Amino acid sequence: MVFYFSGTGNTRWAAQEVANAIGEQLLYIPDELRGGCHTYTLEANERIGFCFPTHGWQVPRIVRDFIRSLKLNVDKNFCWALTTCGDNMGEAMTILNRDLAACEGLRRSNGEAMHTESVFSIIMPESYVCLPFMKTDSEEKEALKLDMARQQISHIIQMIKERRRGIEELDKGTTPRLYSYVIGEYFNRKMVNDKKFTVDTDKCIRCGKCQSKCPVDNIQGTPPAWLHNGRCTSCLACYHYCPVHAINFGRITRKRDQYYFNKRGDRR
Repeated sequence: MVFYFSGTGNTRWAAQEVANAIGEQLLYIPDELRGGCHTYTLEANERIGFCFPTHGWQVPRIVRDFIRSLKLNVDKNFCWALTTCGDNMGEAMTILNRDLAACEGLRRSNGEAMHTESVFSIIMPESYVCLPFMKTDSEEKEALKLDMARQQISHIIQMIKERRRGIEELDKGTTPRLYSYVIGEYFNRKMVNDKKFTVDTDKCIRCGKCQSKCPVDNIQGTPPAWLHNGRCTSCLACYHYCPVHAINFGRITRKRDQYYFNKRGDRR
């Protein structure tokens, strides 16, 4: 069983590659949250995996909320996790394991707290563009990252197939605690919201793609209106999938490029 969250498709690709290769069910966390029932039954030899993008060097809030409500009949099931990031992921996996250990619904049959046996990160093309120093990658850098990711995912799949324990293949960065617990803490508390999203109504073609791509149902109508209901994950799916670049986050993204994962390797 593989649980995943993805905004612009990088993590969706990785999760699909693993799930298809190991022959296990793939579940999209926003859909599971909409369903309301978070109790699942694992087969005796089934693996459990968590795939998510790194948001501000932390686990996305939507993933953390889901884990807190999760109930699984965990025994000796192999548990793994994979995060995608544009550069590095700080202490995101440490945060994930703390959340897993704190969840009463994830206790193993012997009473032990659940934790990941192996963890991985994959560097993918940048998609967060809402800060002055953060932009999408050049086409050349994007292509290089995707080529390396395709090679890396094959290796990761083999590790998961073999249930290799104690594997930690992570791009934490030079100061991971600073990234996650200082900068990332501020980012996720203060900057993950929909307050600055706007739409250029004269450019908007009323296609509804932004609404359909929003993983938390935070957009209504055409032209789009953000609901300001506290659900926004700042995944930027609405911005990146807009076919005419009518959506922006304040003024900073007006001259920024767009990116979402396309299986053919195209830029859009």
